Amino acid sequence: MAKKLLAAAAALLLLLLLAAAAPALASSSSSSSPGSANLTATPTAYEMVERYGFPRGILPEGVESYVLRPDGSFEVHLSGDGGGDGNGGGGDCEFRVGDGGAYLLRYGRRVAGVAMEGSIRSLEGVSVKVLFAWLGIGRVDRAGDDLRFFVGPLSAAFPLANFADCPRCRCGFDCDTAAAAAAAVIAAS
Repeated sequence: MAKKLLAAAAALLLLLLLAAAAPALASSSSSSSPGSANLTATPTAYEMVERYGFPRGILPEGVESYVLRPDGSFEVHLSGDGGGDGNGGGGDCEFRVGDGGAYLLRYGRRVAGVAMEGSIRSLEGVSVKVLFAWLGIGRVDRAGDDLRFFVGPLSAAFPLANFADCPRCRCGFDCDTAAAAAAAVIAAS
């Protein structure tokens, strides 16, 4: 349940960790689609992930740009079409994860932090809704083939294999099921 949620959050964080290993990339790169071809010398966020041996699914679809500074601080900007619902979403990228969609994950339009070898610290802009509260994911560490996500003093580890696909805003990892459920609700009204 929580594994898919944290896996999605880790996706974004791993990109930044990997980018920190290449300080020469202190520039911006545009990419609105994880499958888009890049004709410039600067790799897209999704290409950065693959260049370092990670699946592109560590990032949600809709990355518009990213900036990585020589000191490891970074910003990732997502498109504003995340389907905010008027309850604080405001265009943020939200989608359900976990068994039966038990958790709601939110990537803000701006995600920032500091990437170091094997770790992303001071993370801002990624949170998970647990019961009635939004909790910020503040740190992600990589240990071998696992990612460990920290929400305050609590942490959970998930295998890298959970990041094979890029989640989509509003429907997450299984958009076909989400679309069928929405159609069923409309038909019942």
